[in-house]
Amino acid sequence: MSQNDNNNEHKDPIKDYLVGKLKNYFFDELSNDYLRKAEIADFMRGVPIPLNRDDLTKMTEFSTVRIADAMAFVIGCDPEFKYRDAYVKYINKFFPDQFPKLLVQQGADKAKEEDYETACVYFRAALILDPEFKDAQYCYARALHDAYEKGTGEEYVGTFKAESLHAFETLVQKWPDFDEGYYYLGYAYLNLGLYQKAALTFQRFLSLTKNEEARKEVQGLSEKLVEPCKIEEGCNAIISGRLESGIEILSVYKEDPRYNQWWPLWYYLGAAYRALGLTPDALDAFQKVLKLSPSNIETMEQLVELYEADGYDDKAEKYRKKIEIVKQNRELDREQKRQNEGIKVN
Repeated sequence: MSQNDNNNEHKDPIKDYLVGKLKNYFFDELSNDYLRKAEIADFMRGVPIPLNRDDLTKMTEFSTVRIADAMAFVIGCDPEFKYRDAYVKYINKFFPDQFPKLLVQQGADKAKEEDYETACVYFRAALILDPEFKDAQYCYARALHDAYEKGTGEEYVGTFKAESLHAFETLVQKWPDFDEGYYYLGYAYLNLGLYQKAALTFQRFLSLTKNEEARKEVQGLSEKLVEPCKIEEGCNAIISGRLESGIEILSVYKEDPRYNQWWPLWYYLGAAYRALGLTPDALDAFQKVLKLSPSNIETMEQLVELYEADGYDDKAEKYRKKIEIVKQNRELDREQKRQNEGIKVN
């Protein structure tokens, strides 16, 4: 995301969920007289400024702080907004120090109201103004976390979960002694099934924290990660081509009710069986995946290829059709969300 200038390759996955909040804004230009008196004509002439329609009903003229707040809101929704640099200059000219703190407070207020998306907007804006503001980075990561925990829909939850993970990773990279960052990052890894990373992150948290209650919680959780870490080891072995080793590790858990409901266990077993030419075992494993994860396109693609190779064109076609249905449903969900979000700002 653009708020993290240290990683220019990172995209902004949640932008499309936020720009719809700008539909209550309209754009106008500052007068030449104001530009001259404020000594900002060199970078603000011809630059449209955002104005909130709600503010328009409350006041007859817009104050500098309200203009700055609207600018911050726009770039928080869309950090790649065309006039971002001009807005940052405007805010820094009139409020060179305190504005990021004000934005974080506004974000915290929205988070208390459980309006986590709007909270994210304010925290993102604060980070654009001050990328080294630790509280803004932490609060942004927390708001993303709370958004996906409250949110619904596979795509929405997955998007905010991934961005939360990235935000917490950025937090501990920039502030490696901040214990709470490791606490939440450990849980983020855990929620994504990255058990080995979770275990290592929790170890780092335990080495830093002075919170005895949190220490006890994490110590208990770490003890429960031993078996999941072993399963992840088996999956990684298969990914790296050590098929027999991976099968040996994972097969231990095929009859274990604590773990045999995890679809990745069966998916990686299926991939290993297929690579070894054990087609019946691969088909059985992939069918188990679909019982646990019915919309798993990757698994259905595996089945299509296996059935085609064995000449079962009717079964291959069955899964091709299912794949198309899942893709169509996902696109319909995205289109509905785009309609609900309203306008987008370029």
